[in-house]
Amino acid sequence: MAFKTRFAPSPTGPLHLGHAYSACLAHDMARAANGTFHLRIDDLDRSRSRPEWEAQIKDDLAWLGLTWAPEVWRQSDRLPRYRAALQTLWDAGLLYPCALTRAEIRACVAAPQEGAPLDGPDGVIYPGTHRPQMPPPGPMPDSALRIDMVRAMAHTGTLTYQETGTNPGIKTVENLDKTAGDVALARSGMGASYHLSIVCDDADQAITHVIRGEDLAPATGIHVLLQHLLGLPTPTYHHHALIRDDTGKRLAKRDDARAIRTYREDGLTPDEMRRLINRQASFL
Repeated sequence: MAFKTRFAPSPTGPLHLGHAYSACLAHDMARAANGTFHLRIDDLDRSRSRPEWEAQIKDDLAWLGLTWAPEVWRQSDRLPRYRAALQTLWDAGLLYPCALTRAEIRACVAAPQEGAPLDGPDGVIYPGTHRPQMPPPGPMPDSALRIDMVRAMAHTGTLTYQETGTNPGIKTVENLDKTAGDVALARSGMGASYHLSIVCDDADQAITHVIRGEDLAPATGIHVLLQHLLGLPTPTYHHHALIRDDTGKRLAKRDDARAIRTYREDGLTPDEMRRLINRQASFL
């Protein structure tokens, strides 16, 4: 099977060194395997996504010497696809409405009688406050939806996936009800969550290798579970170490000082930028 991978940035801020490292690694691995590198735009958060950031991301990637397949997917164009996947899970009795925000969930689990909050791959692990004892009847509502993780895990046998990154080997998916909880698959105002959209996109684009930062490794079990429930293939996962700042904190979009645009404005050439990225990566 031909090697296919992707880079899927959100157009909500500048491309920084960490993004560039991940994109260059995926691009170069694809080229080394005579495969295909895709660019996708994760613009489900319409309140923060901006066309000027998308244009800047594409310009920075091209400046770095990256090329990608001609068709660039935008998640905002694929809402009917995500809705169909949600409907499949709803019909299987695996979803339920829940309108609690992350802040409300954190406040709930931080109550003195509940102990300290426990974080998972989707933020604070939802304690199941609104989880029904039986699947909700009737048509699927157009609202925020969570997966009943206990019920979903009961639909599976042993699930495994191949990891080739910082912690390689065959990994087993287990205890998601405790380590992830009832993660959101549809969010109000967005139509779908990261977990659902990325699974549908990777399958529909026939991605064989998912190359991304190790901060997303804990979410992989959720994605493998959704692939199983939706009858989709599971790619190989490669989670790489993260480029961090001088304090050890991973870079985020608020770190404008590390933005590729800033280095370009300071006069660095693409080759110098690549060497800087590689030097940073060599310390990982």
